[in-house]
Amino acid sequence: MALYITEECTYCGACEPECPTQAISAGDDIYIIDPNTCDECAGQSEQACVAVCPAECIVQG
Repeated sequence: MALYITEECTYCGACEPECPTQAISAGDDIYIIDPNTCDECAGQSEQACVAVCPAECIVQG
């Protein structure tokens, strides 16, 4: 199950460059995560995007 970004996103862009699979892109008002590309940072102790998100708006889908 992929991660997703909630409406609380402040559109800061901190998450996009951290994604190792390039699953995050800018939407109209918030960043979005492509569920077909997101592997939740498989093999890592935590998800890279979650670790850098100041709004804590990236959650399990």
